[in-house]
Amino acid sequence: MKMWKLLMLSLLATTLTLAGCARHHGMMGSEHRDAALERGTTEMKGLVEQTVKDPEKAKQVQAILQDIVAEVKKSGQQTRAYHEQLYALNATYDAKPEQFTKILDDLNNSRMQTGTKILGMRYKMKGLLTAQEWKDLTEAMDKTRTRYMHPPKAEGSMQGGPAPSSSGY
Repeated sequence: MKMWKLLMLSLLATTLTLAGCARHHGMMGSEHRDAALERGTTEMKGLVEQTVKDPEKAKQVQAILQDIVAEVKKSGQQTRAYHEQLYALNATYDAKPEQFTKILDDLNNSRMQTGTKILGMRYKMKGLLTAQEWKDLTEAMDKTRTRYMHPPKAEGSMQGGPAPSSSGY
């Protein structure tokens, strides 16, 4: 009887974990992400046009932004591929913890490489702009970003909670 309860708890924990991960990878999630990325790209283009007065410089900044968007899309595809590997491994009865750890390590290394590339592009973009243009652009980005942020929850409130992680794990 005790073994049966442990087995059921383990099955429930695994099911909940996979359900939590799966919600980020469905077709609607992908469509939503793509639409949000497109909307963000359009908004950033407008912010650059407003804050960078030199058309040639603005064109170079736009090109860097496109490179960043491409890197974000590539990273999303890689993340989904790693998650698929985790799902397949989870279905394998004899899977060893080291197999999961290897996939998670590869996933984290991929994210680090992406972050490093995007950081390099950010400094390249910053190098094109004057200090005032950079200040104006980042302030405009902050204003835009606040439209998408959830208001802070009231102290003592049981609603809300931390934002979900991008990986779903």
